[in-house]
Amino acid sequence: MSTVASTTATPVTGTLSKVSNLTSAADQEDRFMKLLVAQMKNQDPLNPMDNAQMTSQIAQINTVGGIQQLNATVQSLLGAFQNLQAQSSTDLAGRSVLVAGGNLQLAGGKATGGVQLGGSADTVNVDILGADGKAVRSLSLGASPAGVRSFAWDGKAADGSTVPDGSYTLRVTASQGGKPVTAQTLTAQDVLGVETAGDGSVQLDLGSAGLHPLSDVKSYL
Repeated sequence: MSTVASTTATPVTGTLSKVSNLTSAADQEDRFMKLLVAQMKNQDPLNPMDNAQMTSQIAQINTVGGIQQLNATVQSLLGAFQNLQAQSSTDLAGRSVLVAGGNLQLAGGKATGGVQLGGSADTVNVDILGADGKAVRSLSLGASPAGVRSFAWDGKAADGSTVPDGSYTLRVTASQGGKPVTAQTLTAQDVLGVETAGDGSVQLDLGSAGLHPLSDVKSYL
């Protein structure tokens, strides 16, 4: 068979662009079939529709319908995942997490912080700074692989004396073979509560640090 040439025929080419504005796969398929039947009724008997062209158009409309159904399934799974995530996140209340930050809170002579390394390092040093910006204590964490690691501080200064509880600042330097390695300080925060945003995402209430999405959490303590 050859391609339709009659001026009275309704062309199938461009059908997808016409039906793509419809909202459901069922509507698209119904509109497509009506256009296809109309074309077949009005086609030139001496120059009928090409079977290959018709098959291609049917395959395309089926693909569009399949994509819409797939999108609906993915949205349903996403909603179920967000609900499950919100339920499981409630167990985080009362725990501590590491997030990006440079503060270190000393309480009862104990403090916990962390670092995130962009690559492996053979030397990692953390300086604990007082309010005056001077180093109170320097901790050598030794060799560390890329990623997140935590550390503890006993509240002792470099000379062995005990420093008062309060807020201190962190500074980290790391190197591998004498070359600097990207490093970020992490601060420990208590999870006071868990909230669900309007879009279904979970956010953690970290008190003075504000609300943070789960993706901000680098590690759980």
